[in-house]
Amino acid sequence: MKEFKNLINGQWVDASNGATFENRNPANTDEVIGTFPSATREDTRRAIAAAREAFPKWAALPAPSRGALLDKASQIIASRMDELAATLTREEGKTLAEARGEAVRARDLFRFFGGEGWRIKGDMLPGTVTDELIFTRREPLGVIGLITPWNFPLAIPAWKMAPALSYGNTVVFKPASFSPHVSLMLVEALMEAGLPPGVVNYITGSGREVGDEIVNSPGVNGISFTGSYDVGTRVYAQAIKNLTRVQLEMGGKNPTIVLNDAKLDLAVSIAVTGGFGLTGQACTATSRVIVEEGIADRFAAALADAARNLKVGSGLDSGTQMGPAVSQDQLETDLKYIQIGRQEGARLLAGGDAMGPGGFFIQPTVFDQVDPHMRIAQEEIFGPVIGIIRAKNVDDAIEKANGIGFGLSAGIVTNDLHNALVFAERIEAGVVKINEPTTGLGPHVPFGGFKHSSANTFKEQGQSAIDFYTRTKTVYLKHG
Repeated sequence: MKEFKNLINGQWVDASNGATFENRNPANTDEVIGTFPSATREDTRRAIAAAREAFPKWAALPAPSRGALLDKASQIIASRMDELAATLTREEGKTLAEARGEAVRARDLFRFFGGEGWRIKGDMLPGTVTDELIFTRREPLGVIGLITPWNFPLAIPAWKMAPALSYGNTVVFKPASFSPHVSLMLVEALMEAGLPPGVVNYITGSGREVGDEIVNSPGVNGISFTGSYDVGTRVYAQAIKNLTRVQLEMGGKNPTIVLNDAKLDLAVSIAVTGGFGLTGQACTATSRVIVEEGIADRFAAALADAARNLKVGSGLDSGTQMGPAVSQDQLETDLKYIQIGRQEGARLLAGGDAMGPGGFFIQPTVFDQVDPHMRIAQEEIFGPVIGIIRAKNVDDAIEKANGIGFGLSAGIVTNDLHNALVFAERIEAGVVKINEPTTGLGPHVPFGGFKHSSANTFKEQGQSAIDFYTRTKTVYLKHG
């Protein structure tokens, strides 16, 4: 069993009190991957101080030089694809194909933001008086606290860390305790690429200790958080006391609308990928399928049949199509909501049970006759549970899709261009998918939700990331 360490100011260190926690394989709970430090508040303060000390020199480094280091990190990630994918599968549960896709995305994010070092720019503006020049410049925010979830422990840290570093910030990074190993490997790639000490600090431990210290520290200039709505709103409330800039992504309850003219096989494939891929453990996962009545019976039968035929098991095994829940708690949450669905009167078509022993396995589950006001249609489950809601027409479907507090990702399956464009215009979601699963994102485009899915402030990824990770300075120059 390996003993891993934190990275503070370029040094690999244990928690100051020696405390650790175990990291286990959710597909084989007898396998302990290793132990990680349970860092203290004092450890966290040291990491923040190291980031503050490193900030001036890192910010002063020419942006193309910073970008070159990120590009080198992307090459290191590319050379370790197989190792990263296997590690990710072993500690989070994804299939190897899903894990490899996430590793590719991490590589591409560092490659893209390496190029951003050549594209950072300000604006030249007309003066208001004679012989005056006005221009703007982008400057880094300072120390950024990154708090990331367990479900995408490569991609989400990459899409936060890469722009933060490219634009000249330093980082204190707290990964989720269910998947710290592959996140550590990402940090190791950055260190091997040549990042100076203190520019990235990696620290594991509880949200009550590490997370709370990061969020409440006056030495942190920005917080980027991805996680649940309940935790995200607490982060916002605490950070605002220091006027710390905050970026939040907080989950979804994502719909896919299936219209009568949709190709049945395509609609089922999209729902399976969106709802059961990644074990449903994605903030963009499809959890509601809103089906027009003319195709509803055929679609429900086909989706249930597809769910029953999915191969569930360890992501390391050949042919596995869906891995386990990440933990016992998540498995129990999934089963609790399945029981709620039964009690609410939804019709169970497939699945509904755990599949142990040895791992946190659960059957892909399909409910039909789901009322839009049921808890299983309103609350985020974060597991492989799809509820079918029936709709009279496209207007009824869009109304039901919008009748919820979240607004992250939404899809439609149709061959009618007019209905597709009406949906894109009227749906209340930050990500709109037409004839594609609600999951899956490009690294070069903005990402973020509406309503309770985000703070409704700053987008992530793409060139929109510059808005969060920099501040704008306006310079007036009188000459002549």
